Order: sequence, then structure tokens, then C-alpha cells
Amino acid sequence: MIAETVCSAVAAAGLGIAAVTAYRKRFLSAARIAAYSLVPLGLVMTGAVGWVADTAFSPTAWAGFVVLAGAWALFATTRAVERRRGGTRKERRAAARAARADDAVAPAASAPSLGQPSRPASRPAAAPRTTGGSEDFSDIEAILKKHGI
Repeated sequence: MIAETVCSAVAAAGLGIAAVTAYRKRFLSAARIAAYSLVPLGLVMTGAVGWVADTAFSPTAWAGFVVLAGAWALFATTRAVERRRGGTRKERRAAARAARADDAVAPAASAPSLGQPSRPASRPAAAPRTTGGSEDFSDIEAILKKHGI
């Protein structure tokens, strides 16, 4: 009962402000204010305010919100773990097959392990640069060949 009275008062006050705004020849703003002020009145008339008031004081509804929050937390946790592991089991198997296929094609292009420090790769001898407009791409070619590209 109190919620309906407050919503009706808010709607009436909003319509009054919209009338003053329209009197000042700001019709677009007045229409927007009127629209916002009619929302609480519409919620009261549809019964949504009564439903919210009944839900807010119901222990069963709060228990339902706790269950929903727990479900959301489980979902978020499993998604985070899945992202950290690298996807679903099917995606990991496909990645392992692709890695085996890459090893068969270019065995020298393996990635360094994370547990051991990697040795710095020896740089190929750079060819002397010419003074003309052509650039030396031997470093880039060596990197691409190292990765099997």
C-alpha cells in the first residue's frame, strides 16, 4: 500500500516537472521527463510493485536468490578453470593431434619448455647491407625457417 502511494506521488511530481519544462519551451526534455515519471505508475498498475514487495519479504525468495548466486559462482568458476586449462577435453585432444602433426612435419620447430630456461638462439650471420633501396631480410627469413614457416 505504501509502495503504491509513493510511486503515484513520484509520477505526479514528475508530470508536474514535465509541465514546467514544457512551459519553458523545452518540449523534447519535457516528453522525456514525462516518460520517466510514468514508469512507476505503470509498474503499480501492472502489479509488479506488489510482486516485488511480496518477494522482498519472503524467506523462500531469498533462499532462491542464494541458490541462484551459488549456481552462478559454480558456473563462473568452471569457466575460469576451463579457460586456464585451454578449453574442453575435445579441444585439448585436437590441439594435441595438431601438435603431433606439426612435430612430424618440422621436428626442429618445437617450443621451449616452461620449466627449464631456454638457451639463447644463435643469430645467423648477417649479410652486409647494400647502400641501395633494398633491405636485408635474412634475419626474418631465419626466424621463419626456424618456426617451419
